[in-house]
Amino acid sequence: MGRKSILVVDDEKNQREILQMILTAEGYDVTTASSGEAALKFVKEKHFDIVLTDLKMTGMSGLDLLKELVAFDKSIIVILLTAHGTVDSAFEAKELGAFAYLQKPYDRDKLLDTIERALSKLNQLDTEIISASPQMDRVKKLILKVARSNSTVLIRGESGTGKELIARAIHQNSPRANAIFQAVNCAAINENLLESELFGHERGAFTGAVAEKKGLFEVADGGTLFLDEIGELDISLQAKLLRALQEKTIRRVGGTKETPVDVRVIAATNRDLLKMTQDGRFREDLYYRLNVLSIEVPPLRERRADIPLLIDYFIKKHTKNSPNKIKGISPEAKKLLLDYWYPGNVRQLESAIERAVLLAEGEFIQVEDLPPEMQKSEPTTSPDAVFKLPPNGINFEEVEKSLILQAMERTDYNITKAAKLLGLTFRTLQYRLEKFGIKKNESPKHS
Repeated sequence: MGRKSILVVDDEKNQREILQMILTAEGYDVTTASSGEAALKFVKEKHFDIVLTDLKMTGMSGLDLLKELVAFDKSIIVILLTAHGTVDSAFEAKELGAFAYLQKPYDRDKLLDTIERALSKLNQLDTEIISASPQMDRVKKLILKVARSNSTVLIRGESGTGKELIARAIHQNSPRANAIFQAVNCAAINENLLESELFGHERGAFTGAVAEKKGLFEVADGGTLFLDEIGELDISLQAKLLRALQEKTIRRVGGTKETPVDVRVIAATNRDLLKMTQDGRFREDLYYRLNVLSIEVPPLRERRADIPLLIDYFIKKHTKNSPNKIKGISPEAKKLLLDYWYPGNVRQLESAIERAVLLAEGEFIQVEDLPPEMQKSEPTTSPDAVFKLPPNGINFEEVEKSLILQAMERTDYNITKAAKLLGLTFRTLQYRLEKFGIKKNESPKHS
């Protein structure tokens, strides 16, 4: 692997220069930015492993920059520095996805140690998939097989199953491992802006395009581009994506020049794309172009042998940076976690463990430390134990809509509570409500 790249963001010149000197001496490739706005421009033009940013800056704050970075590329690790540290801002930063939060004046050794821990996390994320089930053994074997080729890959599975982790593992085990892995969530970016994000734009191409900009295809040239939630891609953009895949060239918005790109595309979805092609919502030719190689990631409830390993892994992971030194989990709490159905899959399990580590008063996680929905005494190994499934067979979108409707009804249409019940983020559930057109006067249709 080449040198790890770090973007330092601070509106004070002397602070930027000090950090650049320290990090360059340690062998890191360092770029500096004097504002959050400038940092975003750099990030969209070049890959960075870590962004080290001040919290209080003129213009865009460090927290606002963090929000933008997480929406743009979840793989970027963000470390916040501030002389104005408060408990509230620290918790908010962690909630938004920051890796760490350091107060000025920072200790040099502590700063370097935090960066090393961040990079260790990055390397671990790239290479390690925690599992013991035969289902995931098959997935691992598929990863190694498809990694050797240069063909497009379609990863399918429910939300929270770890599709991006699978995509990273493919990249890390491929000949492109030393090049960029660039991830983008197609549902998180406005469809009017997504074309520019993917293909770039020329100066003056539209209002606000004051300078030319590389798109993600150009940024990821030589590497891998991961398109998450590909099923949410607008139909007009589907045609342009298909052309880019077939011709291996892209044309920026407002441009006429064809730019060759060498990018391996991995796409992921939790939707039934084949049915969407039949309904005219997804191009059939693009579906088959993306689905050259496919990997199905099973939901957590279908690979229960993985749950004990994941529990131990997440306890160790979240205990490292917690004042609570948790040694394990009580038998009663573990049984509840083993029996739970996990509508939010691995992501929901990790969230539950992280919460429990923070709340536990002893050395072992107890039942009362788990989220309320997991504290029920009855096993919930079947969907019917939690929700009723719709009649007329299984169709994923019908099941998803039915579960959302039931969760909303149970929580009196409180999106925050329903999201927790389903193991989804507020933003994801809000998007699903809009997608399915769910309104308060609609009730679940189930037998």
